[in-house]
Amino acid sequence: MLINKDCRHFRGDIPCKPHKEFGVHCEKCGYYDKIEFKILIIKLDAVGDVLRTTCILHGLKEKYPHSHITWLTRQESLPLFKNNDMADTVIDYSAQSFLQIQSEDYDLIINPDAAPKSARLAEVARGIKKIGFGFHKRGFVYPFNKEAQKWFEMGLFDDVKKANTLTYQQIILDMIGLTHSQHEIVLKLSDDEKKFAKGFANKKGIKENELKIGLNIGAGGRWEHKKWTIEGFSRLIGMIHKDLPKAKILLYGGTEERERSAYLMNKYHHIAIDTGCENSLREFISLLDICDILLTGDTMALHMAIALKKRVVALFGPTSSSEIDLYNRGIKIVPEMDCICCYLPRCNVRPSCMERITAEDALNAIRRLV
Repeated sequence: MLINKDCRHFRGDIPCKPHKEFGVHCEKCGYYDKIEFKILIIKLDAVGDVLRTTCILHGLKEKYPHSHITWLTRQESLPLFKNNDMADTVIDYSAQSFLQIQSEDYDLIINPDAAPKSARLAEVARGIKKIGFGFHKRGFVYPFNKEAQKWFEMGLFDDVKKANTLTYQQIILDMIGLTHSQHEIVLKLSDDEKKFAKGFANKKGIKENELKIGLNIGAGGRWEHKKWTIEGFSRLIGMIHKDLPKAKILLYGGTEERERSAYLMNKYHHIAIDTGCENSLREFISLLDICDILLTGDTMALHMAIALKKRVVALFGPTSSSEIDLYNRGIKIVPEMDCICCYLPRCNVRPSCMERITAEDALNAIRRLV
């Protein structure tokens, strides 16, 4: 009996989907889809970075149309790949995945992250060609290819990072040998998720033809001073309500923003709409899709809004504004300071970079996008 083990639908332990649905066997199966090229992508950290790295999927599928792509990431990033038909298999960082990448042969392995854990995985995985970063047997991370050297140096030297003018997408696409042809981030909502968002909007009295301005009031825990000030958000809400009285103002945040959200809602409960701080990752993305414009710092929500093709006002201070590609749909606000893009976990400069961004700056940018 003929068994096409190189078919995209082949499982090995259970019947394939075409057989279950149509009763076909391999001899006369019209659904045979031969895998000619196997790719492993290793990208573990962090959720926002994992999401923006999905921009490489378009180019890989164009360059290798009959490829099978396996993406290895952490558990918390797995929901990002729901409805993503470009990543054929998504596996989490676990002992099981470690066995998988050591027992399968890949034609191409891509690890764009110089973090030691990612580099070790790329080093031990079985692949014909490897791009990005590996882990040397003498105990250090190194670039597999010369195109990865640029990103490697930016991770090691702050002045090199600061001098960079390329976006993350351009850097990663160069590293892999793909073109810069505006490959979008891949993020797709299901019909049920769209219904969830519409149900929330209806409940809050938000109409489709109204201008909806989202304010992402947090910025994650790693870089505390990436967050814009609570005073800035407070003033901006009042100014938007005065300047654009018909606009709906939505507050977005996670569990770390409970206090900020409570403070702003206590003050502006008659103006702002709280989307909640306890949403799952997919619920957060679905609710983010309601807004037309999002004002946010350099954080996960920024990459999600870009992927959802929203108009964005992005606030930058300690991190690189050059690396963020807004795909010509947004405005960056960057204070004029010599120490900008410092990547320091703490800062003694007062007023700090984020404190120098005013509510007037933010409102002017929102006006321009309106």
